Amino acid sequence: MNMRPYIICHMMASIDGRIDCSMTEQLPDVEAYYDTLDSLDTPSHLSGKTTMIMHNAAPGKFESDDNTPIGKTAFHKAIDAEAYTISVDTKGELLWDSDIVEDLPLICIVSEKASTEYLHYLESKHISWIAAGENHIDLCSAAEILYSEFGIKRMAIVGGGTINAAFMQAGLIDEISVLIGAGVDGRSGQTSVFDGIKDDKKSVTTFSLISAERYKDTSCVWIKYRSK
Repeated sequence: MNMRPYIICHMMASIDGRIDCSMTEQLPDVEAYYDTLDSLDTPSHLSGKTTMIMHNAAPGKFESDDNTPIGKTAFHKAIDAEAYTISVDTKGELLWDSDIVEDLPLICIVSEKASTEYLHYLESKHISWIAAGENHIDLCSAAEILYSEFGIKRMAIVGGGTINAAFMQAGLIDEISVLIGAGVDGRSGQTSVFDGIKDDKKSVTTFSLISAERYKDTSCVWIKYRSK
C-alpha cells in the first residue's frame, strides 16, 4: 500500500447539506466548526481553488509570458515545517501575498500543465509546490509526495464541495466529519458537501458511522463516518 496522509474531510453544513461560506457564517454556533476541527488532530489543512480565492489568495490571476508546462511530476520544498496550508490549483493561476497562509507555510498543488514560469513565481515567493498529473491533478501521487517529502501524516480537507468530491473519487478520504448547523439554505444551485461529479453512472460511496452527537451545549449535531 502506498504511503499517504490520513485524510479527514471536515465541513460545516446547513440542515439541507449546503456549504456556501456566506451562508454557514450565519448559522448559529458557527464557531463550533473550528472547535471540532481542532479536536481532529489534523495539523495540515487543504482547500480547493474557489475557497482559496474567497479567503486567502491575492486578487488577480497569474499571467505567464511563457506557457511552457513543467510536463512531469516534481516538487519544490521551500521550508521544512510540522504542518502546512495546502492549496489545489490545477492550472497554476493563483497569486499570493505571502508564503504563510492561516499561520502555516503554504504548499501549492498543480498539474503538470502548469507553466514553469508560474512555478518559478512560487519559488520567488518562498512557496513550496507539487506538480502531479498530466491534464488534471493526480491526487494520489500528490498525497504520496505530501507524506514522503513534507512529512504530513494527517490532514483535513476544509473546502469546498468540488475538491471534497475529487478526493472521494480518488479513494483518499478516510473519514468524514460534518457539523450540521441549525439552519436551512434552500437556494437552488448551491454547493453541497460533495459536489460536481459529472458521471451520472457513478455508484454510491458508502461509509460506516463512527458517532453522532450534539456538540456540547450548541445547536449543532456532529456526525463522523469512516471509510469502509
